Amino acid sequence: MNDAKSSERAWDIVLFGATGFVGQLIAEYLRGAVPEGLRWAIAGRSRDKLGALHHRLGDPAIGVLIADVDDPASLAAMAAATRVVLTTVGPYIRWGEPVARACVDAGAHYLDLTGEPAYVAGLIERHDRRARERGVALVPCCGYDSIPADLGAFYTVLQLPEGAPIRVRGAMQGSGSFSGGTVASALEIFSRPPTPGIGRTIAPSTSEDGRTIERERQRLFFERTLGLWLLAMPTIDPSIALRSAGMLRRYGPRFTYGHYVGQRWLPQILGAAAGGALFFGALKVPPIRRAIARAVPPGSGPSPERRAKSWFRLTFVGEGGGRRVITEVSGGDPGYDETAKMVGESAILLATRGPEGGRGGVLTPAVALGEALIERLGAVGIRFRRVEQG
Repeated sequence: MNDAKSSERAWDIVLFGATGFVGQLIAEYLRGAVPEGLRWAIAGRSRDKLGALHHRLGDPAIGVLIADVDDPASLAAMAAATRVVLTTVGPYIRWGEPVARACVDAGAHYLDLTGEPAYVAGLIERHDRRARERGVALVPCCGYDSIPADLGAFYTVLQLPEGAPIRVRGAMQGSGSFSGGTVASALEIFSRPPTPGIGRTIAPSTSEDGRTIERERQRLFFERTLGLWLLAMPTIDPSIALRSAGMLRRYGPRFTYGHYVGQRWLPQILGAAAGGALFFGALKVPPIRRAIARAVPPGSGPSPERRAKSWFRLTFVGEGGGRRVITEVSGGDPGYDETAKMVGESAILLATRGPEGGRGGVLTPAVALGEALIERLGAVGIRFRRVEQG
């Protein structure tokens, strides 16, 4: 990215989709978190909604930009005016790529909150090479999908010896609820036929420098080290963690990762599996999808009281070089309050220091922001810690 050109831009960060449910939470977080001298703006298609949000934020220095995913010229102007675009406009499989393309064209870094594997795979196939050439960082999955898993696995690797094969297993526990935007993305995913090989597009089994990257065989089993029954989670998280391993030599010559939901008792995990199967099966039925969309419309989300009761804990068991370590990433409401911190701090880091090593392409949070982001998140209440080492 051309620093001289970037320094002439009006804004350091533009939050696109600022008036949605999660967009407003991010805007409120940025208002208190941005360092002095950082210039940022809110963007969207509704002048009235942006005006109301701007008034509520109460800071005249915050900019307001009008941009619409259906108007390429407005996206081009938005990307050309800033160093970083943070977009919350989803489902990303439908509305993410025009924003990413505008960022690559304009030389602006890009962040999003997607958890959609097909979107990330498409981003890699269509924009990775040109983004690398231009030094533009495209960093998807900067919220609950997939920062706890990606940075948590990276943090675990850092506790183990270098140069040895490493195996890491993550177990997620927690509680939370969904916004209309999250539901809309899930409905979009399940309305489309599955695409084979998406996981390997995101995280090839062999890195560019010849190292082996493996996904742990998915199964139901009891993890004695943690005292938990584990069941594989059908999320993008393991693909993102494995993509990081393929891009960073620190993960060793052979890296294996497994990502699971954890429960203390077998009936709990079996009930979760049955409920999940029924729910995901129901999402494939068009009338049910429409009913769910009406019940949880875009712009809606859990109340502050509900969010205050939500929490997450992701525990990792890492082994390598004759050593074992147990680590943990934990925080409050995962999908919204903590997501606002995760993506907000990611945007601040990307705007103030750029990606690690000036690297471009479709990057993961661990590759783009690494230990610096772990430090920043720890300072705002998302805890990374080593529980046990032996």
